[in-house]
Amino acid sequence: MKPSAKYLAEHTARPEDFIVNRRQFLNRFGMGMGVLGLAGLMADDMLLGSSLHAANTSPLAPKTPPLPGKAKAVVHIFAQGAPSHVDTWDPKPALTANDGKELPGLNGVGLASPFKFTKTGKSGVEVSEVFPNLGQHIDDMCVIRGMYIDAPVHEFATVMMNTGSGRLVKPSVGSWVTYGLGSENENLPGFIVLAPGSPLGGAQNWRSAFLPGAYQGTHINTRYKEIEKLIENIRNAYTSREEQRNQLDLLARVNTLHSQRLQKDAQLEARIQSFELAYQMQMEATDAFDISKEPESVLAAYNADTEQGRQMLIARRLLERGVRMVQVWHNGWDHHQNLEKSIRAKAAECDKPIAALMKDLKERGLLSDTLVVWGGEFGRTPTRQLPNATSKFEVPGRDHNNRGFTYWLAGGGVKGGITYGETDEFGQASVANKVHVHDLHATILHLLGFDHEKLTYRYNGRNFRLTDFYGNVVKDILA
Repeated sequence: MKPSAKYLAEHTARPEDFIVNRRQFLNRFGMGMGVLGLAGLMADDMLLGSSLHAANTSPLAPKTPPLPGKAKAVVHIFAQGAPSHVDTWDPKPALTANDGKELPGLNGVGLASPFKFTKTGKSGVEVSEVFPNLGQHIDDMCVIRGMYIDAPVHEFATVMMNTGSGRLVKPSVGSWVTYGLGSENENLPGFIVLAPGSPLGGAQNWRSAFLPGAYQGTHINTRYKEIEKLIENIRNAYTSREEQRNQLDLLARVNTLHSQRLQKDAQLEARIQSFELAYQMQMEATDAFDISKEPESVLAAYNADTEQGRQMLIARRLLERGVRMVQVWHNGWDHHQNLEKSIRAKAAECDKPIAALMKDLKERGLLSDTLVVWGGEFGRTPTRQLPNATSKFEVPGRDHNNRGFTYWLAGGGVKGGITYGETDEFGQASVANKVHVHDLHATILHLLGFDHEKLTYRYNGRNFRLTDFYGNVVKDILA
């Protein structure tokens, strides 16, 4: 069929089509670059289809786990330095009986715990006197006394406890959790780390490694009290909040005119909301970390004038706001000497704040779906370690021990008021119902609704997972 004259006229190039003046060139060039930028900005939405809201394309959008997990969030209180289990959660009468004597097969002299253990709560689980407040919550806690890890080296074990690997660059537990579950608050990071300064291993402990960067932990330096120092760049140093608000309001009016006079594009409108989201994030983060808004009674319960108190109170405020994983670092548990005074002081720093967190979570109905985890990177020996020649202390301490130590879990689908696993009569090594770090990680993921063998990410031609090729869920501690 021969084209009509009108068709030929409309589809035949004319000389003037190839000639543009300076104004037309600049106009087309400038607008063209904008369109290119917009196309790149909206590429994900175009690929996924216009029916999806922009929020659904976010890597941190909330996700439903494949299994019926009871926990929705995790708070991991990491006692860095390796607490002595035989002085805190694992009483050893045989060690007391052999104080000052050579312990068979251990190449050392026994050091009895200077602390009294008392059966506590309805369950009668024994708790050290250094935790008088936390012991009141023992009926909600599962004490795992049979932990072990691969090596008694702080740097290696710290990173392994947090990532499942002491050598390879692997994503942290928090990164895997947010990769699997996303976040319930679009205005805050899904994984937040509360730590003073830069702890041992630094960002290796909360990195996302080969997972997308959105799952990296956000480090908050809790050494500071002021919001502006806690969270760098939370406030614009050059533009006041009122001016930012005015700018966003002006942008909204211009966008409204654009929609009325041209056309309304759902994808474009969704992207425009990202400007508003950035502003809301400033507001949300400022509010979440501002503990001054809490009543005096709450501040006193947490000992909020101390760093551990502030950390625990902030952790509760973050969990309330839908943050998926909060890690709290409590450094200073490496007691090679001056054991009695050092452990008593260190435990006193966290005893009341953690107890307040447990009480708060329970009263607010959050403990049932929040998994609370406490422990360090390994344990300590039952034998005494004498102070070195340059030490100002005369009181002995304990050396590193990776063969046996304790963790405790509470809430989030864990049985309360029980102990699981055991070390030998002196506390040197796990001997029954042993729990490796991979088993602990597998259990945490299970409580969140994941099969640890199936939560994988393909990288360099291999499907990686948190537990590598190991790990078994500790089913006996599940409620």
